[in-house]
Amino acid sequence: MIISFQNQKGGVGKTTLSINVAHAIAMTGVRVLLVDTDPQGSVRDWAAVREDIPPFHVIGMDRPTIHRDLPEMTNNYDHIVIDAPPRVSELARSAILASDCIVIPVQPSPYDVWAAKEIVAIIKEASVFKEKIKSTFVINRKITNTAIGREVIDALQIYDLPVLESQICQRVLFAESAANGKTIFEVDPLSQGAEEIQKLTNEILKKYD
Repeated sequence: MIISFQNQKGGVGKTTLSINVAHAIAMTGVRVLLVDTDPQGSVRDWAAVREDIPPFHVIGMDRPTIHRDLPEMTNNYDHIVIDAPPRVSELARSAILASDCIVIPVQPSPYDVWAAKEIVAIIKEASVFKEKIKSTFVINRKITNTAIGREVIDALQIYDLPVLESQICQRVLFAESAANGKTIFEVDPLSQGAEEIQKLTNEILKKYD
């Protein structure tokens, strides 16, 4: 399955989720490829900081031919995760067309809810060419012990897309692990953040694989 983390709004945590979900999948013993389609190369920078080889393969593919080139790699991997670019572009459209499942991270903010209109529109356009594309929202960087996450779920209903039950809270450990080129599972596998990523990964695979 090809899973793509997409949102045209920057700063919603696509790269953090892509890296950590890729590791969660890899820990099941399958072959995982993480594709960095953002010209800024955040995933590639993360991999370069590491002292050892990442627990999954990482490549860059920031040309609008992803939908043509990526399917050729599916025989070599069990799952492919795409970290998509934060802009409306042919590159983003190509990444969507290459995907089986689109996960849209949304922060618990009205600005994020409003901004989701762009990515939803692009997915609907792409579904004309690839009818079987599945898409869903995930609440990311939620502030713990607040009710705003529930309010955002209600607000997202205007887009007629499902919202995953799993939610990821704002945690310093995500930033600390990224700074060292690590995943949260490598820094503290028993942390609440690791548990949240694991639950998110399990839910995505169960519902959309």
